[in-house]
Amino acid sequence: MDLVIRDVRVVDGTGGASYRADVGVSGGRITEIRRAGPHPAGPRPNGRRTLDAAGLALAPGFIDMHAHSDLALLRDPDHSAKAAQGVTLEVIGQDGLSYAPVDDRTLAEVRRAITGWNGHGDDIDFSWRSVGGYLDRLDHGFGGEGIAVNAAYLIPQGTVRMLAVGWEDRAATPAELDRMRHLVAEGLREGAVGMSSGLTYTPGMYAKDAELTELCRVVAEHAGYYCPHHRSYGAGALAAYEEMVALTREAGCPLHLAHATMNFGVNRGKAPDLLALLDDALAAGADITLDTYPYTPGCTTLAAMLPSWASVGGPEAILGRLRDDATAERIWHHLEVVGADGCHGVPIEWDTIEISGVSDPDLTEYVGRTVAESAALRGEEPWHTARRLLVEDLLGPTILQHVGHEENVRAIMRHRVHTGGSDGILTGAKPHPRAYGTFPHYLGHYVRELGVLSLEECVAHLTGRPAARLRLPDRGLVREGYRADLVLFDPETVAAGSTYEAPRTLPTGIPHVLIDGRPVIEDGRRTDVLAGRAVRRTPR
Repeated sequence: MDLVIRDVRVVDGTGGASYRADVGVSGGRITEIRRAGPHPAGPRPNGRRTLDAAGLALAPGFIDMHAHSDLALLRDPDHSAKAAQGVTLEVIGQDGLSYAPVDDRTLAEVRRAITGWNGHGDDIDFSWRSVGGYLDRLDHGFGGEGIAVNAAYLIPQGTVRMLAVGWEDRAATPAELDRMRHLVAEGLREGAVGMSSGLTYTPGMYAKDAELTELCRVVAEHAGYYCPHHRSYGAGALAAYEEMVALTREAGCPLHLAHATMNFGVNRGKAPDLLALLDDALAAGADITLDTYPYTPGCTTLAAMLPSWASVGGPEAILGRLRDDATAERIWHHLEVVGADGCHGVPIEWDTIEISGVSDPDLTEYVGRTVAESAALRGEEPWHTARRLLVEDLLGPTILQHVGHEENVRAIMRHRVHTGGSDGILTGAKPHPRAYGTFPHYLGHYVRELGVLSLEECVAHLTGRPAARLRLPDRGLVREGYRADLVLFDPETVAAGSTYEAPRTLPTGIPHVLIDGRPVIEDGRRTDVLAGRAVRRTPR
């Protein structure tokens, strides 16, 4: 064996009872599992390296079902934000906006539109244009050695619409719809695992149900799944969930609900309503999963709060409207009085909007304060502060939105189709702590401290269940023949180090992480191993 992990508590990802065993790894795969007991089968395995794991638990590597590391994986070979958590696979291309497929025009537009998620990307060589080209670039990584962790990709429906239709709020023509079908099919053939949407983000939000259904039919034909950030997490949340369930059932397409939360005051205590909706659909034969992060605040860009009509035409058009006093007054009215669709149909509460990052270093005084707090310091109305910040930072600010409810978070994470996703945005001076802490926070806070989930259940939510959704035939379980993507952690000490005050603090209690049997984290430290690759869709 290359490595033998001795006397470890195996939490295998199925949700079944854990057990003690010696686990042998060779050639990047799990080659032997010898269970401990009064009558063990055969002699103990031997290896070139032996790791004494007494007191530790061994689990499959964690799968982050909702990640925003699209450029971070190409920018940061260390990527300890995820590697140190035990994450061995991230699903990127989320919320309908990412960097493939593109042409020159669309690439420039999408880079500008999601600067708040991924940074400007000025340090990236955007040499690809297709999904396959982007996945090849991930394979190549840094000097041909690969990337820090594995990555799977969702085709971003908003970017596809940008290519075929532009930024206009209108129905696609038959020719444009045909082009979108072709782009989605091509991306799936090149290895994407499904399609994402951001239906509160432009231009993806301009697609009506009929258009989305046609694209989902293509996804289903290629054995992918649809992952929508649906049209509302606020005033219209339940109706938005119902819309996605009905749409995908008509298309015959598996559904994975992104960051499936129930937020804002209108949804306090309403998680059981969502879960009843899902249970009814599942009982009727629907194929549904979901992901959540174990925190109450959300995280997005400040520009995402704007009403959709203000975003028609793309970033330059948005800035033009913000600079025009009369149009800015209309935007203010929709935000504070009507309830903009960008803010989920709920009138915005500026004391819940905390600036977490800016692109212009001259604007860092805003970071860590709510818009209401900064406005009070300036002696002006909050909208004037927000408008100034959007214009001066060219739509770059990211925000924490403090609108969640703990009882909803706990109820949803218990559901049998739940999986874990960080939704982690890694840019900004003060990012959401979920980017660095989601997986140890599940294990430390919600398993050990609160007992919301058992250890075995939680690990299944973070490993076996997401691997099944991704249709990965040899990942997500501790099983002989499976890839040795593994994490060793101490159930008694594992915890998220990241906090709202110090969000980039790494976790504790995760001493070892392996990808393909190679040590990515060893004795709690990041190695120089780059074992990550693009994980492509498994053919039907």
